[in-house]
Amino acid sequence: MKNEAYIIIDIGTGNVRVAATSVNGTVLGVAREDIQYIRDDKYPDALYFNADALWQQVTRLAKQVIAGLPGVTIRALTGTSQREGIVLLGRNGESLVGLPNIDHRGREWEETVPDKTIVYKLTGRYPTSLFSAFKLLGIKKRWKEVWQNCASFVSISDWVEYKLSGVIKYEHSQASETLLYDVQFRQWSEELCDLFSIDSSLLPPLNNSGAILGNVLPAIAADFNISKDAVVVVGGGDTQLAIRSTQPAVEDMVIVSGTTTPIVKLVDTYMLDAQQRTWTSRDIDPTRLVFEANAGVTGLNFQRLKEIFYPNESYAVIEQELAATKEAFCVASLGSVVADEKTPLIKGGFVFPTPVSHQLTRAHFVWATLVDIACSIAENYKILCEVAGHQPDYVWACGGGLQSVALRTVLAGLLNKKVQVRRGFEQSSVIGGALICNEALKVAVEFDDTIEVVHPEKQSYYAALYKEWKKVRMSFRGM
Repeated sequence: MKNEAYIIIDIGTGNVRVAATSVNGTVLGVAREDIQYIRDDKYPDALYFNADALWQQVTRLAKQVIAGLPGVTIRALTGTSQREGIVLLGRNGESLVGLPNIDHRGREWEETVPDKTIVYKLTGRYPTSLFSAFKLLGIKKRWKEVWQNCASFVSISDWVEYKLSGVIKYEHSQASETLLYDVQFRQWSEELCDLFSIDSSLLPPLNNSGAILGNVLPAIAADFNISKDAVVVVGGGDTQLAIRSTQPAVEDMVIVSGTTTPIVKLVDTYMLDAQQRTWTSRDIDPTRLVFEANAGVTGLNFQRLKEIFYPNESYAVIEQELAATKEAFCVASLGSVVADEKTPLIKGGFVFPTPVSHQLTRAHFVWATLVDIACSIAENYKILCEVAGHQPDYVWACGGGLQSVALRTVLAGLLNKKVQVRRGFEQSSVIGGALICNEALKVAVEFDDTIEVVHPEKQSYYAALYKEWKKVRMSFRGM
């Protein structure tokens, strides 16, 4: 197995990434490119992508990664992606158009749903234009030439696996995001299809994560220069694969910091919040569900601030400067989301004493950003605990946004819980993909079980920071 590897194709909100891992989860190579979105002027707030162009990017990146692994046999390929994105397929299986999670073409029709409480009870999420049914409704109402040719649709990760295998299906964790799927009973819902006026004939067969779809298509094997015996494995939503990388148990909490930051509890029964603030999704493990609150575009905020203040420096430099920052001169509110707030923040910024102190540095702005992220995570964590409880003295954490030890330290202090990360947590969805491939192929191999732990400390200090953050957030809401 030393010369065997898996390919994980991960299509996020901002970029497409192709990674290779060994069977024991070591990342052997990664290549990425930005996704090119096109604004659709037929709607006030709509974006789409050319699926054929995206597949060309996938192919280019896969060939680049595989070329860097001479003598290595690719045993399996799988996909993962942003959860609410879809690709519409034509009658001959052609890719008509791709709609990302940030496409809101269905917003104009949100109020046409007669009973949103019924939708929440069946789907575990309050219906908004984020979810796939409204995207489809927007196409049906205003992009007739696409709708007339549409024979089916799939999530973006299912589309990746369709391109690899030729099999059209929908994986359960991804189906949770459509508003057409009964989350409790793991099946498509005719009642929901009727509510959204979507013909159920568009819905593909459902399939479990970890199932083997068959061998990779011969043309793909030849193009990628891999063995025709390589198999295609069903993956799932990027949050669920990231969760899998932490190897959690039922009742564990996991913080997944990517473009957005889901805070989730793994449960084994269908749970809902009486105030409809949370999401409930299927996990890639068919016996478990994911009970979630989401802090919004936290990771994206941090990345953009890094580009402004530390455009050419590594994360290590940021951590060094944060460690040398002795006073909190600055507080931020940058549009993070709290589940029990009815409307999003549309104003934000940094607040610091005037006149501007000579001691104010770029590290203070990044520190304020991390505190904003940590406080919004803590707020959503409290909501999950209010509804579902949380007994363990730790939380799991994963995703690139949590490579900051400073962020993990603030989180531990705010939550009064140990914050634990496993080796490779920065590439959590990729590691989750490797674990899925191992399960599919029945490969028994030990992963490096190294765990880093940040213990809670200085709780009174972080409680004071939280109060100041809350005050600043309320002032921006007043604007």
